[in-house]
Amino acid sequence: MAKKTIIPFGPQHPVLPEPIHLDLVVEDETVVEAIPSIGFIHRGLEKLVETKDYNQMAYVIERICGICSFGHGWGYCAAVEGAMDVKVPERAEYLRTILHELSRVHSHLLWLGLLADGFGFESLFMHCWRVRETILDILEKTTGGRVIFSICKPGGMRKDIDDEMLKEIVEILNGLKPEIEEVTRVFLDDTSVKSRMCGVGVLTKEEAEDLCAVGPVARGSGVYQDIRMVNSHGVYDKLDFEPCIETDGDCYARCKVRIREIFQSIDLITKAIGKIPEGPVSVDVKGNVEGEFATRMEQPRGEAFYYAKGAGSKFLKRMRVRTPTNMNIPALVKTLQGCDLADVPILVLTIDPCISCTER
Repeated sequence: MAKKTIIPFGPQHPVLPEPIHLDLVVEDETVVEAIPSIGFIHRGLEKLVETKDYNQMAYVIERICGICSFGHGWGYCAAVEGAMDVKVPERAEYLRTILHELSRVHSHLLWLGLLADGFGFESLFMHCWRVRETILDILEKTTGGRVIFSICKPGGMRKDIDDEMLKEIVEILNGLKPEIEEVTRVFLDDTSVKSRMCGVGVLTKEEAEDLCAVGPVARGSGVYQDIRMVNSHGVYDKLDFEPCIETDGDCYARCKVRIREIFQSIDLITKAIGKIPEGPVSVDVKGNVEGEFATRMEQPRGEAFYYAKGAGSKFLKRMRVRTPTNMNIPALVKTLQGCDLADVPILVLTIDPCISCTER
């Protein structure tokens, strides 16, 4: 009978981009239990609503996470706008949708590079991040920032993006498609890459639903779920699309979902730019926050929840953010049970963890 050993995994590890900490209970080379431990980087950002007014908090919320910064800013602003019954101009909603999808492309390309680094394919890692640089250049040109944009505010956008720049974005993305296809083909077709992912970390549809998995983790297990299709944020109801679904539930399926979503996001950006109307990009928001409001956003990693409650002043009484990684950790723990110790980094990476988001 094999002897059980507890191996600490993280918070520092060569292939982990985030300070996630797991106590792995192993028998020989097999993981029989994984015990997550979080709290290393808790920053108390939600508490700051008591000292920062609702306009200042738009800057703070973006700093929950660099990769999801625009989505966090948009989710917060949408919650405040709902609490104050503010109607955002249509052009602003289009611009928010475009920038959010650019952020999704940027996030997924970053994740693909980290996955390649996780199984030791360094040249593939570099190529993914090289392609991602073009997306960051677009974001810098349109917002002024490459990671933190600070362009979203309660009432709309801080500045417009002119039509000439929007046309340039479409041209750049169309020119980038062949490069993305070339890079992603390695993940989908290379036998050495597939051997590390196919059949590894299987999460069934029933398990994904029971554990409340979200985003590509859920969709990789066949769960028909995408908050962009059921929520009223942005202009997704005007852009015809279907969620990217795979049914195998393994690491390869989760990778394939994200790759398909890259091309889907490019198509959504192209459609949105083709339909964007003229008009203002913001409205003046004055007064105090009296009510409360909750909204959901489909972040690159999955469903995020935002709640704002007014205190009858310019300060919020309560701000709550629930992030996708927070919901996907139970699914990660499930997939780790019974896996080989060597596959742990790959399984951790396939939920695309953001501990910065989780701990806030």
